[in-house]
Amino acid sequence: MSGTFEVAAATVRDALTDAGRGLVEREAMVELVALSAVAGEHLLVIGPPGTAKSEAVRRTARALGGSYFEYLLGRFTEPSEIFGPVDLRKLREGVVETQTSGMLPEAEVAFLDEVFLGSTAILNTLLGLLNERTFRRGHTRMQVPLRICVGASNGLPEDDALAAFSDRFLARIFVEPVPDSRLEELLTGGASLWTDAVPRVASLAALDVVAGVARGADLGPVRPHLAQALRTLRSAGIALSDRRAVKVQRLVAAAAALAGRATPGVADLWPLVYAVPTKESQALAREVLRDVLSASENPALPAAALEASAGPLARAQRIAQAGQALLEARPEDPEGLAAWRLKLEGVAREMDAGFAPEALPDALRALRGEVAAVLGDVGARAA
Repeated sequence: MSGTFEVAAATVRDALTDAGRGLVEREAMVELVALSAVAGEHLLVIGPPGTAKSEAVRRTARALGGSYFEYLLGRFTEPSEIFGPVDLRKLREGVVETQTSGMLPEAEVAFLDEVFLGSTAILNTLLGLLNERTFRRGHTRMQVPLRICVGASNGLPEDDALAAFSDRFLARIFVEPVPDSRLEELLTGGASLWTDAVPRVASLAALDVVAGVARGADLGPVRPHLAQALRTLRSAGIALSDRRAVKVQRLVAAAAALAGRATPGVADLWPLVYAVPTKESQALAREVLRDVLSASENPALPAAALEASAGPLARAQRIAQAGQALLEARPEDPEGLAAWRLKLEGVAREMDAGFAPEALPDALRALRGEVAAVLGDVGARAA
C-alpha cells in the first residue's frame, strides 16, 4: 500500500506541475483544485473577468482525468442546460425523468462560472448535489460521481438567501490580474498554452488512492494545533462556522497526503487560511497565524502553501527581487531605456497598490526609495 500511495502521489504531483505551466500567478489555484478534489470538497474562485479562472480549471481537470462538465450560468439558464432534459417519451407515460448523459450529474469534475447567477430551481438542486452527492429531480434519484465542483464569480454574493449555497464551497481563493512586473511572463506563458506539448495526466485511480490515504489519516497529533489556530482566529474576530471548522480537517489531511505524508503535521495546517470566507479575513488570518504557519511546506502544492502561509510577505519578496533585477539590468540605448522605465514604473505601482506607505516591509522601503530616485533621474535626463 505504501508503494502504491507514493507512486499515486507522485503521479498527481507531476500532472499538477504540467497543468500549472504557463499560468502565471494561477499556480496556487491549480493546486487548490487538486487539494479540494482529494478532500472531496468544493472550491470557490473569486476574481474579475479575464483572469484565467476557467483555463486553470480546465487544465487541472484534464490533468486529473475523469469526465468534465463546464457551464456559464446566467439569469435565464434553464435547469435542463445543467442537469439534462426531461425524457419526453417517459413524460408521455406520466413519469418525469431526466436524461443526464453528458451533463453535470454524470461529471467527476465540474466548473460553474458565474455560479451565483443561477435560478432558485438550479441552486436548490445544486445544494443536494454538492453536499450529499445526490441528484434529485422529478422521479430521478441518483448518486453522482462528482469529486469536486469549482464555482467562479466576480464577487461574493450579498444576498443572504445565497449564504447557504455559498457555504457549500469550503475552500476559497481570490485572484487578481497579473501585475505589471510580470507582464512579459504572462505573454510568454499565454503563448506557450497554444503549443501542442502533451502534458502528463494522472488518473482518477491515482487520485482515489491519495484520497483514501487522506480519509484514513490520523489527525490526532495535529488536532490540538488546529484547535489552537481556530481559537487564535476567533480572538481576532474571524469566526468559522462549526461545519467549516470540522471540514477543514479534510483539507489538512489532503494536503499531507498529496505531500506523501500519511500523518498530517503542523506543516499541513496552511489550508485553514483558504477556509476563511472573505479576502479581508484571509489577509488577517495570515497575519495572526504567522507563527503557526511558519512551518508550512508542501512539495506537491508549493504555490498554494506559500500564498496561504506568507501572503503579503511572499509578495513583497517577489516584488523586491523583480525590482532589484530590473535595476541591475538598466539598458544604455534610449529605446531600451524607455521600455525599462515603464517596467520600473510598474514595480512602483505594484508596491503602492499592495502596501500602505507605513506598512512597507523593509526590503520594499529601501527599493521604493531607490526606484523613485532612479525614475526621477531618468525623467530629468529625458527632459
